[in-house]
Amino acid sequence: MAKYHGRKGLAYISTTGSAAAVSIAQLNKWSLNMAVDSVETSAFGDANKNYVIGLKDVAGDLAGFWNDAVDSLFTGADSADGVKMYLYPSSDAITKYWYGPAWLDMSVDVSQSGAVTVSGSFKANGDWGSK
Repeated sequence: MAKYHGRKGLAYISTTGSAAAVSIAQLNKWSLNMAVDSVETSAFGDANKNYVIGLKDVAGDLAGFWNDAVDSLFTGADSADGVKMYLYPSSDAITKYWYGPAWLDMSVDVSQSGAVTVSGSFKANGDWGSK
């Protein structure tokens, strides 16, 4: 099993639910959380707690630097039908990624003492998968 440095991560995002996804330059961080709902089903006499699982709650975050030539993140956040996302941990393992439709929220942070940055979060807008 290989290990990879995060510097070669990639994120592809469309501006609508039907548009082609394109690489988003200037991002420097993304995270993906695929927590699963669980319901406790413990009963008298059980040796430990027991659970049944429900649905995945796919969500995550994006961050990077603002690029005045690329507004696809903000266009996608305004999309009435969401976006398509493809998240790659490394361009050195291009066949391994997560993908799916999402709702996107974005923000800009401007500081007198720093670079203009963008950040956002996303939530699933349908079924997600992985390759």
